[in-house]
Amino acid sequence: MNKSSWQSRRRHGRRSHQQNPWFRLRDPEDRSDSQAAQSAQDSSHGDDESPSTSSGTAGASSVPELPGFYFDPEKKRYFRLLPGHNNCNPLTKESIRQKEMESKRLRLLEEEDKQKKIARMGFNASSMLRKSQLGFLNVTSYCHLAHELRLSCMERKKVQIRSLDPSALASDRFNLILADTNSDRLFTVNDVKVGGSKYGIINLQSLKTPTLKVFMHENLYFTNRKVNSVCWASLNHLDSHILLCLMGLAETPGCATLLPASLFVNSHPAGIDRPGMLCSFRIPGAWSCAWSLNIQANNCFSTGLSRRVLLTNVVTGHRQSFGTNSDVLAQQFALMVPLLFNGCRSGEIFAIDLRCGNQGKGWKATRLFHDSAVTSVRILQDEQYLMASDMAGKIKLWDLRTTKCIRQYEGHVNEYAYLPLHVHEEEGILVAVGQDCYTRIWSLHDAHLLRTIPSPYPASKADIPSVAFSSRLGGSRGVPGLLMAVGQDLYCYSYS
Repeated sequence: MNKSSWQSRRRHGRRSHQQNPWFRLRDPEDRSDSQAAQSAQDSSHGDDESPSTSSGTAGASSVPELPGFYFDPEKKRYFRLLPGHNNCNPLTKESIRQKEMESKRLRLLEEEDKQKKIARMGFNASSMLRKSQLGFLNVTSYCHLAHELRLSCMERKKVQIRSLDPSALASDRFNLILADTNSDRLFTVNDVKVGGSKYGIINLQSLKTPTLKVFMHENLYFTNRKVNSVCWASLNHLDSHILLCLMGLAETPGCATLLPASLFVNSHPAGIDRPGMLCSFRIPGAWSCAWSLNIQANNCFSTGLSRRVLLTNVVTGHRQSFGTNSDVLAQQFALMVPLLFNGCRSGEIFAIDLRCGNQGKGWKATRLFHDSAVTSVRILQDEQYLMASDMAGKIKLWDLRTTKCIRQYEGHVNEYAYLPLHVHEEEGILVAVGQDCYTRIWSLHDAHLLRTIPSPYPASKADIPSVAFSSRLGGSRGVPGLLMAVGQDLYCYSYS
């Protein structure tokens, strides 16, 4: 190659570099951004399957993630990320993720308002009726499919809550709601502005369509204690009390309290006007609680503690303690056999045979294992199956006879929160709220995800919805649907 041609090619290369926008650098900030984008282009040719966590869109799924940079799929370029503690920088991974989640939530809310959801593809009322007439569906399957069809037609409406203190309704935030056995009442725990909690009972018998109005009955004497766990208790009659596991406050130790529902004025069912008995038991550090309806453990409740299960008889005061290897986060009594099922932080699920006492090792009747901390256990009506969820977002259906997992329900989101399961066998559905604030409804029989409901509030750790589902909200002639408490509001997703 002669000298003149080499110099000409060199000048041509310099001019092309100057004309290329990737090589036109103005300042150190642009230089770093441009270098990141250029390296992204080079690496994308060599590794097309590199994962991208900066965006959930399909167009950015093949763009590699670069440490310290964020790829914007709309502007199609990288931006520098600064540490999240830098208050002057609005662009952090957390803020980007929240922005994406919020835009997705708003889009789903808009879609729900515009069009009806379809529980199963190719499934509608006419096809279901035709299959039933031809004998392809039995009565049980027809009823379950009918409920699935109604679920796809649920519409969100805000419930008007009335109270003797209307100003408190505007400031107090719902922490949890818990329906009683007949879905006549909701026990509520609200976080108050000054700190602590306030308890109330909502009478659902006035919940009628199209005007959804309820009344909140409160008792201000029992407040300022954070609730770890709660369940309805049947001491005098069905659901006569509420069992609360309360955290300690200052020098006051934690305790388990039986709070009579009659203390909340006019909240008890008609015809039952007897005053209840207020009981408090010094049980510090209780993670979970359960009330026994089994005749062999009558008037008894259980509390799950750190490495211990404590069984207490309310009438006699007698206690039995069972040592465990981990904290007990979830509990439920069986009804037909004297067994108490427990879910632990270690991922173990075990049953205590109450007939064996706490001596020796024979009281452990069944053992199952999850890979993460178990947050909820629910026994099905025939007591041959158990549903459990954990902090890895896994929901599993276990066969207690073979101690094997026979079904898994996909889509639940949980990393560290205490989130309950709601099993409704009559309707054939499973309901759970994820840590991402989405309420998901599955078919209990084939684990098909029927519907995903976004929260009316922006997703946050402080505003995870609490829900209650029933085909008879407010009693036998009540409204069928889902109640969702989030923030200061109560919503009803009733059947269309």
